[in-house]
Amino acid sequence: MTRRTRRQPCRWCGRDVTDTGRGRRRQYCRQACRQRAYEQRALITGAKSTSLSPDAVVLSATEAADLADRVYQVRCAAEDVATALDEGAGPSELRHLCAVLIRAARAADGWR
Repeated sequence: MTRRTRRQPCRWCGRDVTDTGRGRRRQYCRQACRQRAYEQRALITGAKSTSLSPDAVVLSATEAADLADRVYQVRCAAEDVATALDEGAGPSELRHLCAVLIRAARAADGWR
């Protein structure tokens, strides 16, 4: 029997796979890589079986709460600007409030 000498990268991490030369070719360098690939396939298969649309965005509970907090900060900053305008605030105060609003909007935009 001849030994196989062709190198093959791990399908998960890309490292070289050590092949014994017998049986089916190994696809993963370690059991951990094999497990991660299985988990990813199971996640993708599970996502396909749900009623999510292809363009849906899935967030963890922590990510969703963080995004909600950032949107709330933007809304509060915008309300502060509107209140200051109604109360006849001066240009320097409005400039400051607008800067706060812009910072909050940039923070909310940077969640990705």
